[in-house]
Amino acid sequence: MIRKVLRRERHLHEECGVFGLFSPETADVASLAYYGLFALQHRGQESAGIAVNDDGVFSVWRGVGLAGEALPRQRLQSLGDGQIAVGHVRYATTGSDAALNAQPLMINHFKGRMALAHNGNLTNSMELRRMLEEQGSIFHTTTDSEVIAYLLVRERLRTPSIEAAVRSAMNDLEGAYSLVIASPTKLIAVRDPQGFRPLCMGRRPDGSVVFASESCALDAVGAVLERDIRPGEIVTVGRDGVHSDASHCDTVPRRLCVFEFIYFARPDSVIDGCSVTQARQQAGAFLAKEHPVEADVVVGVPDSGLDAALGYASASGIPYALGFNKNKYVGRTFLAPTQSLREDGVSFKLNPIRSVVKGKRVVLVDDSIVRGTTCRRMIDLLRRAGVREIHMRVSAPPFVSPCYYGTDIDSAEDLIATRHTVEEIARIIGVDSLGYLSLEHTGQLAGAGAEGFCTACFGGGYPTAVPSAGQKDRFSQKISRSASLAGKSP
Repeated sequence: MIRKVLRRERHLHEECGVFGLFSPETADVASLAYYGLFALQHRGQESAGIAVNDDGVFSVWRGVGLAGEALPRQRLQSLGDGQIAVGHVRYATTGSDAALNAQPLMINHFKGRMALAHNGNLTNSMELRRMLEEQGSIFHTTTDSEVIAYLLVRERLRTPSIEAAVRSAMNDLEGAYSLVIASPTKLIAVRDPQGFRPLCMGRRPDGSVVFASESCALDAVGAVLERDIRPGEIVTVGRDGVHSDASHCDTVPRRLCVFEFIYFARPDSVIDGCSVTQARQQAGAFLAKEHPVEADVVVGVPDSGLDAALGYASASGIPYALGFNKNKYVGRTFLAPTQSLREDGVSFKLNPIRSVVKGKRVVLVDDSIVRGTTCRRMIDLLRRAGVREIHMRVSAPPFVSPCYYGTDIDSAEDLIATRHTVEEIARIIGVDSLGYLSLEHTGQLAGAGAEGFCTACFGGGYPTAVPSAGQKDRFSQKISRSASLAGKSP
C-alpha cells in the first residue's frame, strides 16, 4: 500500500497501545475507551477495537484504520453500556496488518469468555505456538497475542481464577507484554517482569479504575494517574476492589524500552515517574554537551525532535526557532499519484520556513536516523531553502541491531549505521557534521528512574534470548519458502 510506504520511511513504529476500564456502575464505558484510544493513536494507526463486558455478556467491534475510521459512531453505540471495557490500537510488527489481526482478541472457553489487548512482542512466540498447535489449539491470527490468549485459556482450565491463570502463564512467556484482560467479572492489567513496555493505572472521580499504555490516555478520560504497574505485577480489579500480585516482580532486572522517551510516547505522558518532555529536553542538553558547534539557530524536526531541539538550544545558548511547517492535513491515508511523488513524499509533510533558515548555520535535531533516505530528502529541502550549513544532531545512538520487543526494526540489513561510519553517514545524507547521543547519556534520560533501560537496538545487548534468524509464521510464507527453511521438499 502506498500509505505504508510513506509512513515506514519516515520513522519507526511501536506495536500498539492498550486501554482498560472497570466501572463500579453500568455506564457508557465504550465511549470512554474510545476517548482513551484517541489519546493513544500515535502508538498504532492500522487498526483499533473495543470490547465491552456487561455483566458477563461481551460485545466487540474491531476495524482497520484510525480509531475514528475503525470505530464509527453506529458501531460504538452498538456495543452498549457495561462495567468493563478493553481497547486497543495496533501497528503490526508481529503478524500482518490485516483485519483478522485487529484486537482486542475475543476467546470463548469452557470457563467463560475473555477479551485481551497486548502491547509488545514475545521472543519465544514461535516455540509456544508450535507447542500449542501440537496440543490441538487452532489459531485464527498470525499474532503472538493469540499465543498469550491460548496459554491463558490452558492455565485457566487448570486454576481456580483468571489471575491465577495469568500468574501461571507468565512462567512460559518471554519478551515484552503489557496486557489488559477482561474476564466475565474482572479487569486485569499485566506487565512483563522486565517492564519493556509501559502500563499505568489511574482512577476517575466516579471510582472507575483505568489502565493505559500512557498517562495521556488517563487524562483523556478524566482519570488521575495513581501509579505505574510494576514490571512483573498483576493488578486485578473486581467488585471487591483492587488487588496486586507481585510474585513475578523483581525476578529479573528492569528493562524499559528507552525509545519510549526518545520517540514513541506522547510528550505529555509520564512514564515510570518521568516526564517524557523533560527526558527529551535532557537528551538535547546532553547533545549540546557532547557535540557543540558554532551555529545561528537550532531547529527541531516535527514532532518528536522539537523538545530535544529546545534542550539543545537552552544548553548551548544558540537561539531556537521553528524551522519547518508541518502539514497536519497530510495523514496516513495520503495517496501520492506517482512513484516520483511517493519517493519525495517528505516535501508534502514538511516545508522549511525560509525566513528562519536562509543564510543560517543550522543545528538540525531529530530523534533518529534509520535508513537515511527520508533524512536525505529533508536535508535537500533545507539546502534548497538557502541554508548555509547543516549540523545534524540525533537524540539517540545509532541503530545497529534489530529489536525483538515491539519495534519494527526486525532486521539490521537496512540500518544505515550497520554499514557506515558516522562520517560516512554525514556525507551520504549531506550534512556538514553529524553527532549522535552517546549510549552512556541515553541511559540517563529519565534521571533517577533511568536504571534498567533496554538499549539493545543501540548495541547495548539483549536482556533475553532472541528468536532464531528468519523465524516467521509459516502461514505468512509461500509453501516453497517454508519448506526450504525446514530443509524439506515442497
